[in-house]
Amino acid sequence: QVQLVESGGGLVQAGGSLRLSCAASGRTFSTSPMAWFRQAPGKEREIVAAISWSGSSTYYVDSVKGRFTISRDNAKNTVYLQMNSLKPEDTAVYYCAAAGSSYFYDPILTGGDEYDYWGQGTQVTVSS
Repeated sequence: QVQLVESGGGLVQAGGSLRLSCAASGRTFSTSPMAWFRQAPGKEREIVAAISWSGSSTYYVDSVKGRFTISRDNAKNTVYLQMNSLKPEDTAVYYCAAAGSSYFYDPILTGGDEYDYWGQGTQVTVSS
């Protein structure tokens, strides 16, 4: 059974930092793209950051560029999201996602429908 388990969310003041982790089990994702999405109350889910399987390519939504960093450790089957200079508008449930297919080339996927496995989500709340 494939599982993605997020951790590291919580309540933080504006300007603070959090590091989210997503540990995968049940299969390896070492040749699959992964990503972080978020969904705020009353809003649609949006991609936050994505990373290719090698880690050499990354994508960030404009609102988090320069503040968030996505990384991965394929030996640990884990993807991370370091979030600095947090703002109240970053408040949301954050989900990690992994593509089901393996790739011999190294793409970045940014569409939610391109990901097959999802974590249960972790709440991030930023107070002003």
